[in-house]
Amino acid sequence: MNILVTGVNGQLGHDVVKLLDSKEHIVTGVDRKEMDITDEMAVKGKVSEVKPDVIVHCAAYTNVDGAENDEETAYQVNALGTKYLAQAAKEIGAKMLFVSTDYVFEGNASEPYEVDHPTNPIGAYGRTKLAGENFLKEILDRFYIVRTAWVFGKNGKNFVKTMLRLGKERGEVGVVADQVGSPTYTMDLAKFIIELIQTEKYGTYHATNSGVCSWYEFAVEIFKQAGLSVKVNPLTTEQYPTPAKRPKYSVLSKAELEKQGFTPLPDWKEALHAYLKEIEEI
Repeated sequence: MNILVTGVNGQLGHDVVKLLDSKEHIVTGVDRKEMDITDEMAVKGKVSEVKPDVIVHCAAYTNVDGAENDEETAYQVNALGTKYLAQAAKEIGAKMLFVSTDYVFEGNASEPYEVDHPTNPIGAYGRTKLAGENFLKEILDRFYIVRTAWVFGKNGKNFVKTMLRLGKERGEVGVVADQVGSPTYTMDLAKFIIELIQTEKYGTYHATNSGVCSWYEFAVEIFKQAGLSVKVNPLTTEQYPTPAKRPKYSVLSKAELEKQGFTPLPDWKEALHAYLKEIEEI
């Protein structure tokens, strides 16, 4: 299979390309320098040159607080970039996978969000990603939307790396304890994405590691597994204000994934262990 992957220098795109390179596929990974997804002609030109069977769209504007202050740029990347890729895919008869987010939901549920639960983003980032989902659905019949959450990988910034750095610097940290979700290791997510694109099982999926925790519980487990003695103080969302509102409840139901015969991603604690080994912290 001939596969074009956007966002090759991001956490997820990096791992998707890494895993695909070890298999028998033709893989082209691109970042902004090779293809600016906000430039419609550049996208059309690159896609027609590569002629992929499938586009795996991992590139995104992921600065949640930054999007609140500059929704226009976030929209250009997350919505229009997705639209241009979908249009280019349609022209050459390719299928496309778009990585979306738990932020398309308002985050006040008390049980895991199903794939067909009504969307209602509470911030700019979620609005722009949802717009990308909608463009994809309008333009293509053969598409996959994979919503994920709380992502951590080797290539880029993430909560795990931040906690490890702060823990070594300070020995005491404060972490929000009233926001709940499921961490997601990019290697596990990349494996699922690669499995998915080799099927005709189109539609929307939720994919995170199994299990649920708060950011506070996540931090405690990071320090425990890394062998760091760090005092973690639980904070409320109100005690840790940010420009963008965060969903209080981000748990995504994997029922559709299991219904379609896919193996659920491993427990988040197992995933964290594998990740810390990968980055040589344990």
